[in-house]
Amino acid sequence: MDSVLALILGLLQGLTEFLPISSSGHLVIAESWFKLNVEAMKSFDIAVHFGTLLAILIYFRMDYAFLLRSLAHMVERKTGFLRGKRAVEEKIELKVGVKMCGYLALGTIPAVLIGAFFGDFLDMFFRNPVSVAVMLILVGVFFFFAEFIAARVKKGDFNLQNTVIIGIAQACALIPGISRSGATISVGLIQGIKRDEAARFSFLLGSIAIAAASAYSLYKVFKGEFILPSADLMLMGVASSFASGYMAIAFLMRFLKHHTLHVFGVYRVALGFAILFFNI
Repeated sequence: MDSVLALILGLLQGLTEFLPISSSGHLVIAESWFKLNVEAMKSFDIAVHFGTLLAILIYFRMDYAFLLRSLAHMVERKTGFLRGKRAVEEKIELKVGVKMCGYLALGTIPAVLIGAFFGDFLDMFFRNPVSVAVMLILVGVFFFFAEFIAARVKKGDFNLQNTVIIGIAQACALIPGISRSGATISVGLIQGIKRDEAARFSFLLGSIAIAAASAYSLYKVFKGEFILPSADLMLMGVASSFASGYMAIAFLMRFLKHHTLHVFGVYRVALGFAILFFNI
């Protein structure tokens, strides 16, 4: 791998990680197209995932600050550090943050369990262009179904039930071609969550999964199972995935305020059939 390819793969990872079109699916296609070594790509994944994680942390920095402040309030709630009328209002707001932290933790559990017990199997069985194409098409069609249902269900807030369902959707996205953001946002829409709120929750939830995956990959590096590429390739991967990832998040958050997932559904179906055409 040279620096140009590292740049291309980093840009691809950043864009597809957050747009609902499947980063793993596009990387599988790139591996096939560029004849890349899959094992070597797993070590480079550490760099691009760190770049995308950095993009989420910076874009949603105010959300994370609020969640951390809420957790601090939970720990110190018995000390009476908030007093007065404004303090009571702030307490109510911070309780909302504590509840959201609980939902994020709950929504992460399915992906952790599935990844721990079946991650290698899913990667081995589904990591091929034909499987990716099928998943691109199926989830693309599902987007249309989700938008159809979303236009007819009563809008609601996050609760234990829909958080678990969204978490299961994220776990399903371990299969290349499904898309973490696509699965969680579309399932959120079916549950009556507003489109932009579903996207925000999807990104916050995804940041935990990305951080956990990055930590696990680093653990494998320390064990000697992965060999990191050169420093210049790592830096290129981090920088390019961060830049494209940040732009993808900013674009999607604005886009979903006024638009549906239909355009992404069309793209997924068209790409899926194109892949099948060239691989069958």
